[in-house]
Amino acid sequence: MQLRYSFRLYPNGPQRSALARAFGCARVVYNDALRAREDARAAGLPFLQSAVLSKAVTAAKNTPERAWLAEVSSVVLQQSLRDLDTAYKNFFDGLKGKRPRMGAPRFKSRKDNRHTVRFTANARWKITLGGDLSLPKIGDVRVKWSRALPSVPSTVTVVKDAAGRYFASFVVETEFETLPATDSVVGIDLGLTHFAILSDGTKIDSPRFLRRAEKKLKKAQRDLSRKAKGSANRAKARVKAARAHARTADARREFHHQLSTKIIRENQSVAVEDLAVQGLARTRMAKSVHDAGWAVFLAMLEYKAALHGRSFHRIGRFEPTSQVCSQCGVKDGPKPLHVRVWDCGSCGAVLDRDINAAVNVANAAGLAVSACGARVRPGLVPAQREETGTHRDGQTTVVGISARQGGERKSVRPTRAAAKG
Repeated sequence: MQLRYSFRLYPNGPQRSALARAFGCARVVYNDALRAREDARAAGLPFLQSAVLSKAVTAAKNTPERAWLAEVSSVVLQQSLRDLDTAYKNFFDGLKGKRPRMGAPRFKSRKDNRHTVRFTANARWKITLGGDLSLPKIGDVRVKWSRALPSVPSTVTVVKDAAGRYFASFVVETEFETLPATDSVVGIDLGLTHFAILSDGTKIDSPRFLRRAEKKLKKAQRDLSRKAKGSANRAKARVKAARAHARTADARREFHHQLSTKIIRENQSVAVEDLAVQGLARTRMAKSVHDAGWAVFLAMLEYKAALHGRSFHRIGRFEPTSQVCSQCGVKDGPKPLHVRVWDCGSCGAVLDRDINAAVNVANAAGLAVSACGARVRPGLVPAQREETGTHRDGQTTVVGISARQGGERKSVRPTRAAAKG
């Protein structure tokens, strides 16, 4: 399995200038190739192949207009053409229904929030004995290693984000690390008040990183809006706002990683619900849905389960997990969101809405779980018809039965006086 390992880079002044030159050259090559293909399409000519574009880049280095392309590694330019091929492939696959549809490749801008260059093994980059990252025509860049790489990486991508931070992203071939087997299985119901509710009754509160940082983000965005466009102060304010957003995103990502790792290590099988996040993001809860980051969390669970030999299950989004009693399996119908605890009309169990849903998620995935620790307790069982004649004459309400027209029965909870009687 191939994984990416990202580490923070700290280039000095000349190295930042060299990286900016590399970002610019890669962007120009990408845009030139995209323009050539679009012109060929408009003229009714065949689709230009990568070999033709590669020769054009080599020829451009010998022209006065593009002579500065030789100042960066040629691998960076070739990888920029590969990125364009990938963009076209994703676009065509979307049209054929092989993947979700996406837009056609667009031209890159120097004002984009994210800039990348990629170095393959042909570029002869290396990690020095001192722990620096040696890049061709850039130099030895200081790296903050947070962990060791499991194997020799095949490529490295240097990324500059909107906050002006630099990262080195390594593609590493890693072996499957099977964890010791365990008998524990879990179903997970995701929410907003609680980020995750487990079928064993555990509830993980939602950190609400965006909501907590909203005041600082609002001030940073307000300061940015008051700066004159094109001024140096506006550029500083933009970086400040981007760093505030980056801190929030980093905290959310760290929370997702820690929680997903804990769940995978403690459980042999994990079941989740396939949520319609895009649909929920168009409701009045959109900000809270985006703040939770469910899709990223589920993606982490899935790849970590595959990496560590655990089983991961997704059930259909239309499973009535909140309507079915996890004790007897009777469907009790939809309920408003403000109903957090409900009584099963069949078996009388008192069910916590979220924990009951988590148990049903596990059951729908074929995992045998118990509601141990959950807020589920036996309730009153409705009396049978033949028992109705055992009560005093004129009594209209008995324990477990409500006298209604048409002989309908409804389970009710006993009052204190009735319980004493």
